Amino acid sequence: MPANLPPHYHVLEERLRRARGTQEKIAITEEMYALLPKHKGTDKMQADLKSRMAKLRKEPQGSKGGATRFTYHVEREGAGQVMLVGAPNSGKSSLLGRLTRANPEIADYPFTTRKPQPGMLDHLGVGIQLVDLPPLSLEHMESFVPQVARYGDCMLLIVDLSDDATLEGLGEVLEVLESAKIVAEHTDRRVAEEDRHPSLAYLPTLLVGTKADLDGAQERLEVILELYPDRWPSLTVSIEDPDSLARLSAAIYDQLRVLRVFSKVPGKPADMSRPYVLPRGATVEEFALRVHKDFAKGLAFARVWGEGKFDGQRVNREYALQEGDVVELHR
Repeated sequence: MPANLPPHYHVLEERLRRARGTQEKIAITEEMYALLPKHKGTDKMQADLKSRMAKLRKEPQGSKGGATRFTYHVEREGAGQVMLVGAPNSGKSSLLGRLTRANPEIADYPFTTRKPQPGMLDHLGVGIQLVDLPPLSLEHMESFVPQVARYGDCMLLIVDLSDDATLEGLGEVLEVLESAKIVAEHTDRRVAEEDRHPSLAYLPTLLVGTKADLDGAQERLEVILELYPDRWPSLTVSIEDPDSLARLSAAIYDQLRVLRVFSKVPGKPADMSRPYVLPRGATVEEFALRVHKDFAKGLAFARVWGEGKFDGQRVNREYALQEGDVVELHR
């Protein structure tokens, strides 16, 4: 009998593979078990998840489940963890400071950033964690940086468009990533799960050119795109241009492949203050599970408001939700 796993189950599998803390692993495993269809075709999977949970709960409080591999650990927050990667003085810290409330150390000399610096980007009410990493370089580099980077959900590859040496710096960054077995893949051409090599980390990547307002920026960008044609989607920004920063925020959100869904209680206005964040392709049933683990069991139907549908359209539990939908669940 086929398992008929919902799409979000595979998202949780990927999150579990990247999880490091025991408590994070327990939470993800519990969510996977709740989402797993309960029938004969999943008996073995149910038993495996139960066994995993039992082993994790026996680990000492705060255990990472194995030998410590990282000098630094950045606890995940928000809808996703986005790594800012680049050569020395590429503009990563300045971007973090403008996009979030973080206060990274910024200076004109290289290697100012010595440890991961997280900050929270707010895009349309969705919190996205940005992590400014120490620079990647063949000459000098904090040894832990590639291992921290590989556990992000996606990556911003930052290049300084005001610097004639930016092409050389980008080449070194890519060499370091390759050595660390990190694949900087195109956001819209991701390697299928079944084709991924288990030893490689695949990070959807967006090429971001900073200091786009300075002389020669466009010419340097054209050289990069000519050398790496259609390797990654790209955009240019200036910390002095709010419109370019807004475009970058939207592109980061798009990289995560998530959508916002709002809840509405029957007979009451929709709660537009707190969106639920779900993976693209999520169904009404998955939304119901997110609202409450037991809610989906008695779900009869839902009414949906949103673009391309009439107000209060009645849908079943398999209905695929879209960005910005308002959902009213009925039991």
